[in-house]
Amino acid sequence: MVSGKVQGVFFRSQIKKLAEELRLHGYVKNVDKDKMEAIFEGEDNAVERVLEFCKDGPEEAEVAAIVIDEEQYLGEFKDFSIVN
Repeated sequence: MVSGKVQGVFFRSQIKKLAEELRLHGYVKNVDKDKMEAIFEGEDNAVERVLEFCKDGPEEAEVAAIVIDEEQYLGEFKDFSIVN
């Protein structure tokens, strides 16, 4: 979960692009006006790279907090998508 100024700054589209480059599966979606949720499945080092991006986000973003909840890999996603 990422909170702060995370909407209207192309955060989701940039996460999707990076996740696809890193061959991650999962999704990203807006939750509230100032929160975004993302789930990443894939190699540990790839997940770490996308999480590092989430800590700062795109140039116009202002990340106030990031909450990471690590869970066991389930393999439930086939690609990475933006959920509306």
